[in-house]
Amino acid sequence: MAKILFVLTGASYWTLKDGHRHPSGYWAEEFASPYSAFTGAGHQVTVATPDGVVPVVDVLSLRADLVGGEETVRTLEAVIEKADELRHPVSIQDVNLDEYDAVFYPGGHGPLEDLASDADSGLLLKRSLASGKPLGLVCHAPAALVATRDEHGDTPFAGYRVTGFSNEEEALFGFADKAKWLMEDAVRNLPADYSRGPVWEPYTVVDRNLYTGQNPASAGALAEEMLKNLT
Repeated sequence: MAKILFVLTGASYWTLKDGHRHPSGYWAEEFASPYSAFTGAGHQVTVATPDGVVPVVDVLSLRADLVGGEETVRTLEAVIEKADELRHPVSIQDVNLDEYDAVFYPGGHGPLEDLASDADSGLLLKRSLASGKPLGLVCHAPAALVATRDEHGDTPFAGYRVTGFSNEEEALFGFADKAKWLMEDAVRNLPADYSRGPVWEPYTVVDRNLYTGQNPASAGALAEEMLKNLT
């Protein structure tokens, strides 16, 4: 049995460029699908957030018209309700990486609010990459890589092949013109070797021990890729 650390946003909103605080959090499918894949394979999950705050699910990620119907919503809600780990997160700064076999970052707009500037998360990401253990980030979660830059702007993730929520998908979702900055642009500026697939379709990229997925539909597939290197 492997131990998987899920690092979730602690933000309940996303500040847009006009100052409006748009309700946000983690995206349900991006937690539920990987959580189900890992626990279904017999692995143990621990949740970590900034300061150990209980993470909030983005209500949009439980809207039937956005996730494929009422049955999908019920499935996601059932997973979240049973995942007691969500109610008892640890603080990122207290994480001992030696205790875990892999690290996974679900997305949602929340990471743009906190994880993209969280020094503890940035340090954890750098240590995870250096450890050689599987490190997965999906959708907006690669925005957290921005926090790995040092005072000179350097990051160990520079040059890695990555994917994540595309500018086109953000525009189709209705937020590209409202955002202070876009996930794709931030990752490209690391600079990382960003690529993407068709909008809303599963697309994953694996470069050494770094696993990234483009959008919510990629979350389950990304977990399955990571499972190939877990025992």
